[in-house]
Amino acid sequence: MAKAKITTVDALRRAAKKIEVGAPYMWGHMGSCNCGNLAQEITNLSKGQIHAYAMQGRGDWNEQLNDYCSVSAMPIDLLIHEMLMYGFELSDLQNLEKLADKDVLARIDAHLLPLKHNNRNDVVLYMFEWAAMLEEELIKDVQLPAFLAESINLELANA
Repeated sequence: MAKAKITTVDALRRAAKKIEVGAPYMWGHMGSCNCGNLAQEITNLSKGQIHAYAMQGRGDWNEQLNDYCSVSAMPIDLLIHEMLMYGFELSDLQNLEKLADKDVLARIDAHLLPLKHNNRNDVVLYMFEWAAMLEEELIKDVQLPAFLAESINLELANA
């Protein structure tokens, strides 16, 4: 699973929000699909640039991820490498493209399942839920200094 970092949570939320409010979304376009929209947020490349890089390789995102080579100079491999350095794993990106991570899906109301991997609203829901899951993991280990924790508890008690 992706590393629970502020940057990964932020990238997922930014991509989801842009899709939600009308950013170009087309599952069959390598630069404006599920992974393509996330890649735009991480790399600051346009959908057209991402698509052009992907077209130098073969297949869709899943095939490109399966063929990923960390020492390749292929533009798509460099793009994937940047996403991995950001905190994502190959399996995360494959799951994003198909909306298939079991832990993310387990958090979604059963009446909304199954999600369709090429449905804008389902992609947005999946990305927001994944971001929330990572955020919860990130903050579970946060320890407040004792004086701050006591102050918060007093404020809550007096509320």
